[in-house]
Amino acid sequence: MPGTAFLPNVPLRFGLVLGLGLLALLPACDRIYDLRTLPDAEVVPDPEAPPPTEDSLAMMEYFAAVEVGQKSRGLLRLDGGGPDTPYDDRQLAQTFRATAFAREFTDQGSKLVRKEGTSRLHRWEDPVLIQARFGASVSERQRGDDRAAIQRTADRLASATGHPVRLVDGGGNFHVLVLSEDERRAIGPTLLRLLPDIRPQEIEVVENLDRATYCVVIASDPRNDGVLTRAVAVVRAELPPVLRLSCFHEEIAQGLGLANDSQSARPSIFNDNDEFARLTTMDEKMLKMLYDLRLTPGMDAESAAPIVNSLARSLTASTL
Repeated sequence: MPGTAFLPNVPLRFGLVLGLGLLALLPACDRIYDLRTLPDAEVVPDPEAPPPTEDSLAMMEYFAAVEVGQKSRGLLRLDGGGPDTPYDDRQLAQTFRATAFAREFTDQGSKLVRKEGTSRLHRWEDPVLIQARFGASVSERQRGDDRAAIQRTADRLASATGHPVRLVDGGGNFHVLVLSEDERRAIGPTLLRLLPDIRPQEIEVVENLDRATYCVVIASDPRNDGVLTRAVAVVRAELPPVLRLSCFHEEIAQGLGLANDSQSARPSIFNDNDEFARLTTMDEKMLKMLYDLRLTPGMDAESAAPIVNSLARSLTASTL
């Protein structure tokens, strides 16, 4: 899946686990496509929304072509994995370690750079209250569709983790912002209001996403103890249906604590290859492991290893 997550290790500064932070970026296979190599894709702007700006329309055309191209190659699967994607307890444990105990972005001076490093386990203790917020560019019809998709995603995450995750109309601690190109470029003040400890370099990442990035999530660990308390996901309003759904699935799941992506993760949405557009059976098992009470926020990979291996054996025993 186009995904990349950022989970800082030492004082996370909300760098995308906030205040101390965790930042998860979702790049499109880590590369920007040349429109000349993509198939034609018709774009019909939403007649109920304000006319898109030139920049926003260009993004609609680009992402529509990306989605058509990926689907034509058998990617963006919606099946969650099957006989062609077997995995055992060893693979499950390895993938969990790669997603829960690593980060993809590191501070380098005043910038955030893509450089993988180790991290500690992060998750929520309070109920996760997801609040959807939309830019003026998003029509009421599309808002309804997005809320329904986020609701289904929240229900699935709650079932997988055993932790309260629900969509709310107000008072949220996990905000999902659906914004056009122009709206996102000016989102800094809103991010500061929702995440008061956010740093300038983190705002810069969000406001200056290139086309390789579909969406981004930032989560806050204010005490630097592995406990997440707030998060904001930003999803491009120009995304077509399947890429849009993939962002809701991956960004909210990564904001729960599985912040990293791995090239070896399969079947998984936590992979930059776009193979899967929705959470898979392996992803659900990893989320269950993340919220198992035998693991605790702040654990490092070494101390957690025996528990992770035991959980992986237990969760795959019935499928071997």
